[in-house]
Amino acid sequence: PLCAANIDNEWIPSCPTHLKPVVGIKFDTLQQGISFYENYARLSGFDTRLYSTKKRKSDGKISLKYCVCNKEGFKETPKLQSNCKKKRPITRMGCNARITLKLINDQDNYIIFSFHEGLTHPLTTPNSAHHTKQSRNLTLAHKKYFMDNSHANIELLNPTD
Repeated sequence: PLCAANIDNEWIPSCPTHLKPVVGIKFDTLQQGISFYENYARLSGFDTRLYSTKKRKSDGKISLKYCVCNKEGFKETPKLQSNCKKKRPITRMGCNARITLKLINDQDNYIIFSFHEGLTHPLTTPNSAHHTKQSRNLTLAHKKYFMDNSHANIELLNPTD
């Protein structure tokens, strides 16, 4: 995706306007709203994660759902342990891109209540978009293989090395 930095040092994704979230768009279900934002993010060159949920006390229905960029916020720096061999990369950069989906009280529909478009990090290029978490399609066998190697602290080498 092509994008331009604006005055606030945020990256604005270039995306067709009919695929861009707009405050007030209505969805029949919460999952449709989440899928809409995930599709927008995938086409724009970033990943998302589900952040927070607020439920109504009266019936337990989800009244607000926040979907954010996967680089939102900052992780605490872990205390180094003497037996820790693997360093984890910094993945959170304080990105503010997010969408808030709100339940319409008299219906079981959701609307886009708020939307922040700007990202504080460069976006994925089309050539490397297949590396994003949402674009990867791993089978259960692949996931188990990677988890077993991770638990055994075995690094997977690049065949060209």
